[in-house]
Amino acid sequence: MTLISVNTGKPRNVDNGGKTVRTSIWKTPREGRVAVRTLNVDGDEQSDLTVHGGTYKAVYCYPSEHYAYWRGELPDADLPWGAFGENLTLEGLLETEVCIGDRFRIGTAEFQVTQPRQPCFKLQIRHRRDDLIKRFVDASRPGFYVAVTQEGTIGKGDAVQYLEHASPGMSVREIFMLHYDDRGKHDDLRRAAALTALSPGWREHFQKRASSV
Repeated sequence: MTLISVNTGKPRNVDNGGKTVRTSIWKTPREGRVAVRTLNVDGDEQSDLTVHGGTYKAVYCYPSEHYAYWRGELPDADLPWGAFGENLTLEGLLETEVCIGDRFRIGTAEFQVTQPRQPCFKLQIRHRRDDLIKRFVDASRPGFYVAVTQEGTIGKGDAVQYLEHASPGMSVREIFMLHYDDRGKHDDLRRAAALTALSPGWREHFQKRASSV
C-alpha cells in the first residue's frame, strides 16, 4: 500500500453556465515532504466549508486503481493524479476493503476513515460533464475522507501502514451504496448509524432512515 501522489489546490472562480462558482477541485501534485494539519494538507484550501473540510473531511483519498476505469469511461478527459479532487492518491486501499473507522499511518501522520465522498456538481464542472455525478454514483468508486488523528509530514512513495482495521465494520463501499439505496434494510441502516467513527451527518442520515423503516 503506497501513497502515489499528494495533491493540493487553492480556491478559484470558474464560470458555470453564466454563474461564477468558487471551487478548489483543481489539484496539483506536490513534490517533496508536505505537512498534514488537523484540518487539511498544507497548500490546500477548501472553498465552501459548509460542505467541505472540517475534522471529519480534512483529507480526501482516492484509489489510483480507479484511474484506469475512468480513462476507459472518459477517453477524452485529462486525468492526472488529483483529477477527482483528491488530496491523496493511494494504491492498495479500495473501498471494498477499507472500512469506516480504519486507522493508518503515512509518513509521520495518522488518519482515520470517516465517510465516503458524496459527489457534487463541482466534479461535473471540473470535467465538463453533466452526467458525471450519476456516473460516479453508479460506478461505486467514491474514494473516502479521513480525519487527521496525528499531524505529520507525508510524501509520494511513502508506505501506508495499517494501525487498526475496524471490526466488525462496514466498508466504504457498503456505506456508499446504502446511502443511495432507498430500499436499504433496517438492520443495515442501524449498523451504519451505530458506527461511531462515521461522520455525524452520515450517522444522522442513517438514523433518520432507520427510524422510518
